Amino acid sequence: MTTIRLTGAQALVRYIENQFNADGDRFISGVWAIFGHGNVAGMGEALYGARDRLPTWRGHNEQSMAHIASAFAKQSRRRRAMAVTTSIGPGATNLVTAAALAHVNRLPLLLLPADVFAGRAPDPVLQQIEAFGDGTLSANDTLRPVSRYFDRITRPEQLITALPRAFQVMTDPADCGPVTLALCQDVQAEAFDFPTHMFAPRVWHIRRPAPDPDELIRAADMIRAAHSPVIIAGGGVHYAGACDALAAFVSAHGIPVVETQAGKSALAWDHPQAYGPVGVTGSSSANAICEKADLIIGLGTRFQDFTTGSWHLFKNPDRRILSLNVQPFDAGKRGGETLVCDARFGLEMLDEALGDHRAPPPPKGLRADWFAAANKVTIAPETDSNALPTDMQVIGAVQRASGDDTVVICAAGTMPGELHKLWKASGPGSYHMEYGYSCMGYEIAGAIGIKMADPARDVVCFTGDGTYMMANSELATAVMMGLDFTLIITDNRGFGCINRLQMATGGAEFNNLLDHTEHVVPSAIDFAGHATAMGARAVKTRTVAGLEAALAARTGKGVEVIVVQSDPYATTQAGGAWWDVAVPEESAREQVRAARVDYQAATQERNRK
Repeated sequence: MTTIRLTGAQALVRYIENQFNADGDRFISGVWAIFGHGNVAGMGEALYGARDRLPTWRGHNEQSMAHIASAFAKQSRRRRAMAVTTSIGPGATNLVTAAALAHVNRLPLLLLPADVFAGRAPDPVLQQIEAFGDGTLSANDTLRPVSRYFDRITRPEQLITALPRAFQVMTDPADCGPVTLALCQDVQAEAFDFPTHMFAPRVWHIRRPAPDPDELIRAADMIRAAHSPVIIAGGGVHYAGACDALAAFVSAHGIPVVETQAGKSALAWDHPQAYGPVGVTGSSSANAICEKADLIIGLGTRFQDFTTGSWHLFKNPDRRILSLNVQPFDAGKRGGETLVCDARFGLEMLDEALGDHRAPPPPKGLRADWFAAANKVTIAPETDSNALPTDMQVIGAVQRASGDDTVVICAAGTMPGELHKLWKASGPGSYHMEYGYSCMGYEIAGAIGIKMADPARDVVCFTGDGTYMMANSELATAVMMGLDFTLIITDNRGFGCINRLQMATGGAEFNNLLDHTEHVVPSAIDFAGHATAMGARAVKTRTVAGLEAALAARTGKGVEVIVVQSDPYATTQAGGAWWDVAVPEESAREQVRAARVDYQAATQERNRK
């Protein structure tokens, strides 16, 4: 056996650069790095040596670097990923939120945080967490529950087995998620004679498991017997590349499709079987179908509570659940009948099994009525007035300025719900919403990841003033990288979405909008000025006409920011479903007591079904 002498960090980097996907691309397209104590010497030197083959990018925050990587993987349909390396201590723990986001969304992400010395001679080192009862713990153990695979590398030769395991997890359609290899800093620099075959180029093929024959028969029988079936399309449809198969399946068999946040755009908005978004932020057309459905067919969805209306949405007492999912954990939720397989294969084989079967059509007029309601709230006002634009009007203006190549991205706050309801997605890949973890701060980082994954697309990022304040540093990164996208900042003076939820549960307006918080100096943040200071081109408006003019004036070059003052209270009244948010059982406020009565009635109705 021939060997090559490399440090642990050099071996890791050389292995990464030789792992490819079936398209011939490196599976790890590059590494995001903030160097510091623990990774600057080992990983820094190794990445410098591979810089002409494996690019290294520098961000401004470890969490947002990992968000960029997650967005890149999501937009790449999990066929490519990125790695992130950090220092020991704060750099490493900054990854926890981002790892949780990737875990919830089933996205491949390679995390390479530095760790304490394996040899322990200098303990305790700078930034080291000391657990009094366990000498093996470090700050990186916070990443265990949010990693699909976790390994602490305490000897360089452990990489020989750890690295294939890491890539196996990231390329497994069922177990896909973040991988953490905690790299002890002395091990990064320690040399070992590695077998040269370890670094031979390898292609990772993402498997497409076929359905079990008996499960397939049962699934086909359930569909034939259903009088009012509905398909809930989730993110798994995109990851499996099953959008065309879904369109062909429902066209042949007449089953209406409703979409989760992750599944939206699986069908173009004007497809005859597309009945819109489902659940708490759903359309009246989709939710009406789900309320009466006797067969709920989950397709690549994990049945999050926003999708199911906290399981209050499905009101047919004879309803049954059939879940087609590559992950048995998701397929078996709520005791549904399972069809564990790849989404595309499953649809193609179900299509063959069903023959010429066609489901009864949904009630007429549902789609037309919904689009009429959506158009009513997104249309531009006839004349400008002193009234602030609503988020719906902002969406309408951006929609009218967008084309089929536009990708909209958002993550948390008011806009996700309104976009889910109102945005008319042109087709697969045109709608990018992180709502599995609903993580504030994902948006700008996400826009970077999308543009890196899909550079030809027109990327429009929606963010609110609250989330912009939470994580805006990567705006400077995007400018320095020469990326082109549009950032829409809706300034509603704080956390408008959660303020409305506070009011809806009987609470007083408190600590959400800036005007309802105790500040000595009133807030007067110049978001356009701040974005300009970081190198973007920015304008500010308080009218829909001004927004439309700013959109029309875009050059498509660099980061262009449009700040829009907006109404924090207005929301789309049409559509929607109940959401289980516990209301206090005891309160001195009459509004809370009244909200508690409504809450108890809704939970009792849900629990009786």
